[in-house]
Amino acid sequence: MLKSFHPRGLPSSISRRCLATAAGNRPPTGILLMNLGGPHDLEAVQPFLTNLFLDKDLIPLPFQDQLAPWIAKRRTKKIQDQYAQIGGGSPIKFWTERQGNLLAKALDQLSPQTAPHKPYIGFRYANPLTHDAVKSMKADGVENAVALTLYPQYSCSTTGSSLNELWRSLQTHDPNGSIKWKVVDRWPTHPGLIEAYAENIKKTLEKYPESERNDVVLLFSAHSLPMVVVNRGDPYPGEIAFTVQRVMEKLNFSNPYRIIWQSQVGPQPWLGPKTDEVIEGYAKQGKNNLAVIPIAFVSDHIETLFEVDIEYGHLAEKTGVSGFKRVESLNDHPKFIDALADLTKKALENPTPVSTQLKLRCPRCPNETCGHAKQYFAKQ
Repeated sequence: MLKSFHPRGLPSSISRRCLATAAGNRPPTGILLMNLGGPHDLEAVQPFLTNLFLDKDLIPLPFQDQLAPWIAKRRTKKIQDQYAQIGGGSPIKFWTERQGNLLAKALDQLSPQTAPHKPYIGFRYANPLTHDAVKSMKADGVENAVALTLYPQYSCSTTGSSLNELWRSLQTHDPNGSIKWKVVDRWPTHPGLIEAYAENIKKTLEKYPESERNDVVLLFSAHSLPMVVVNRGDPYPGEIAFTVQRVMEKLNFSNPYRIIWQSQVGPQPWLGPKTDEVIEGYAKQGKNNLAVIPIAFVSDHIETLFEVDIEYGHLAEKTGVSGFKRVESLNDHPKFIDALADLTKKALENPTPVSTQLKLRCPRCPNETCGHAKQYFAKQ
């Protein structure tokens, strides 16, 4: 399963990384790659959805402990059908393993004083879960680690939720605090990230006829947030805008563009405009060339492979948008990997364990766990 996503000849398991390097018997420096995760096969869909709908940081619901499993069960068949159309499961674990292997290899060269480096995956909603990563790190004797978010733009619902879960896991599996942590919690304007996005956009623009190229509308699509999360002061919409601004500067503002929002779920108000409504709106205006850029997703998964490629692709065809294309995800883009290595190296060198921004809670934050987690990592 998922063989269509696996480039030939590449290693598929970060657990095989050899730690016997020039560093001798020194324990590895742990790099915890944090992301949402995805079901590896169709049987894993319902547990994945249950974990997702149980997360109060992502989707706050009344009577959440009772309602979340019910919602997950009702949505399972529909979501299984979607995963079946992209190969039977999510490729996000493959890409995260690939990113971790390349990152560790780069860090061993860039930062030999902290080598060997070993990547661990801490997914929020699918295996391997955060607590699995912490247990593996303890078993490997890790004493120093970097929690590296794979969400470039910070949200309490994504990176914040992952850090809260990491804090809870550490209370159980490392109560004495034997692992010392540094945190990379956001990087929306890192030059390597911007260059990687810009290069992929240019490749896509080259697929359009030269006479039409400058009129292609660039649609920067990010996962939406419930307005209740936005209105409590979540920084995510602003950080998405930071990334888009830098990318457009890199492109010399060659094309018209908009920021749009996808993946809304349920009846409550979400941040808009919605990606499908944008496609329909521009179709009515006669805009036939639309290029969608997944600006908040660094790896291919259901939101890119099904939602954009298939669902929105069909919508574009139905509404007469003949020049609908998706810009390739970053996945293992060399400049993206270099950006991850640079971020991690600087975190290891920095005497301050967290960014100034991470210490600040949202002005209307209702979640005391956020305060505990932020305080814990700030005091490392």
